[in-house]
Amino acid sequence: MNVEELFTRHGALLKGHFLLSSGLHSDRYLQSALVLADPAAAEALGRALAAKIPAKPDLVVSPAMGGLIIGQEVARALGVKHYFTERTDGTMALRRGFQIHPGQKILVVEDVVTTGKSTKEVFSVLRASGAEVSSACSIVDRSEGRADLGVPYAALWTVSVPVWTPDACPPCRAGVPVVKPGSRKELKNA
Repeated sequence: MNVEELFTRHGALLKGHFLLSSGLHSDRYLQSALVLADPAAAEALGRALAAKIPAKPDLVVSPAMGGLIIGQEVARALGVKHYFTERTDGTMALRRGFQIHPGQKILVVEDVVTTGKSTKEVFSVLRASGAEVSSACSIVDRSEGRADLGVPYAALWTVSVPVWTPDACPPCRAGVPVVKPGSRKELKNA
């Protein structure tokens, strides 16, 4: 499967000045939602990720928003349930009546990993419930293999996309307004 070609065909390789969920800035953004809106692409990506998992988990968990669709597709391919975490007052939490049980082996699924920060926040929620995070996966690894998640990790596409801290960001220095993907709003002092 050529993931880069899927992103290109769906107009999901965006160029500009972006604030990533990690707090870093980039001149490119991978808008997975545009690819995952295509049911055939979402199913194919889910099956491809499921094939990379070393052992079938008891449950798949992903962070909202980016991990929702691909998490569901991976869970479906594996024949297990899918739950998701979401931010409440800035803190990752499991809500909506989802119950994690001690000893459950859980696969965490993301759309894109840049630093691994959101993924590790999900790990903390699960481990606090006594679950075992058995592995993690994502469609795209923007870290180029540098995000140490501490569990077996697989990605379908490892890509080099530059990221910068706000104080070292060339687009910021050039006065290019920063956009938080999904909001389409220019941000001041990001």
